Amino acid sequence: MKKNLETLCIHGGYEAKKGEPQQLPIIQSTTFRYETSDQMARLFDLKDEGYFYTRLANPTNDAVAKKICALEGGVGAMLTSSGQAANFYAVFNICQAGDHFITSNNIYGGTFNLFGVTMKKLGIECTFVDPEWDDEKIEACFQPNTKCFFGETISNPGCSVFDIERFAKMAHKHGVPLIVDNTFATPINCRPFEWGCDIVTHSTTKYMDGHATQVGGCIVDSGNFNWETCTHESAGDKDNSAVPFTSHLSPVNSQLSTPSPWEGRDGVARFPGLTTPDESYHGLTYTKAFGKMAYMTKLVAQLMRDLGSIPAPQNSFLLNLGLETLALRMKQHCSNAQKVAEWLEKCPKVGWVNYCGLPSNKYYGLAQKYLPNGSCGVIAFGLKGTREEAIKFMDELSFISIVTHVADVRTCVLHPASHTHRQLSEEQLREAGIAPDLVRLSVGIENADDIIADLQQAMDKM
Repeated sequence: MKKNLETLCIHGGYEAKKGEPQQLPIIQSTTFRYETSDQMARLFDLKDEGYFYTRLANPTNDAVAKKICALEGGVGAMLTSSGQAANFYAVFNICQAGDHFITSNNIYGGTFNLFGVTMKKLGIECTFVDPEWDDEKIEACFQPNTKCFFGETISNPGCSVFDIERFAKMAHKHGVPLIVDNTFATPINCRPFEWGCDIVTHSTTKYMDGHATQVGGCIVDSGNFNWETCTHESAGDKDNSAVPFTSHLSPVNSQLSTPSPWEGRDGVARFPGLTTPDESYHGLTYTKAFGKMAYMTKLVAQLMRDLGSIPAPQNSFLLNLGLETLALRMKQHCSNAQKVAEWLEKCPKVGWVNYCGLPSNKYYGLAQKYLPNGSCGVIAFGLKGTREEAIKFMDELSFISIVTHVADVRTCVLHPASHTHRQLSEEQLREAGIAPDLVRLSVGIENADDIIADLQQAMDKM
């Protein structure tokens, strides 16, 4: 039976059988016992399905990954220890030294630094593009060794809305997948796969958890990108509401038939990590052995095996509790943020407001297309005055907290240029679209009148 998102938030990923706990249990074990040596050997050869070591897979982690997978409408998902790890793994799974990828320039500052500095040290180049550029200028950035295009559904902290369908078509035209960080919108308000996106990432630390109790991330694969032919295959009418796959290793299917690998201009397969033999697994080729599960299986069997950025089962348990109320909370976040944004727009001490729910906003049209039921609780705005005055305003707030965190049940605020993005130079701040006066306000689920009253009294003291 196909389930709606509100039901999947509660029942997705885990179903208690006779005599089993109603709530998802915490399987706090590093290892899993088998009766014979051959049973264990078959697991390591990816010939049997099962658990053997929590670094690769754990039942608690996998149940939560399966729930998020169902919410996004994908074929497979894997949890990571943070949202940063999720973004790194998602790109690194198809990029290696000598490769290149493209990203929107208005992404979160930590991801900006990961892509532009850290991954460059690994020999992977990244080109930052302004999504406001025309198609011709952006398409000129694609290279023969380009492996993916990356963007955020709603950018952090600027709150721009990413034109998913436009960039999906552009990426597919050049034979690469589109990866979208859907953290702020969550699958409750936007399901990027329905607009042509191929891979979705999340910082589950944010709205999915919703209570600031755990740090985590997730990667979800749509199963729609054909790594052999480098084409996007429409999901059609397939029902992914009860996806059977979890991130533990699935057995090899030697009967799968796939097309010959696509070859680039230099005669080399576009995605050799997926379409050519992996010597660390006895020459296994992921696309031939796993079909639509190739990307996800390599992610678990190779990257998680070698780098090990797993969440603790306890963290996944807490994340699952947050997911159970995600649909309810997102409605309240969006309702409150709309009221606060409308108030800020009329406030004489506010210079500008960026919230796509405002009819006057430049992203309103895109929001109506991709986010018709609401976007998120995060608002970007600027006060009239200096950076020092913006900092004074935040210092005068009462229950609204100054924290690095965002997307919590509690309303919080920060000044990106002074806090999350302070590692960036003035030039990088401009390139990332971060104005010196930008204040990021994450509207919680308290009473909207109380939130506005706290903002008002702080502004009165400026």
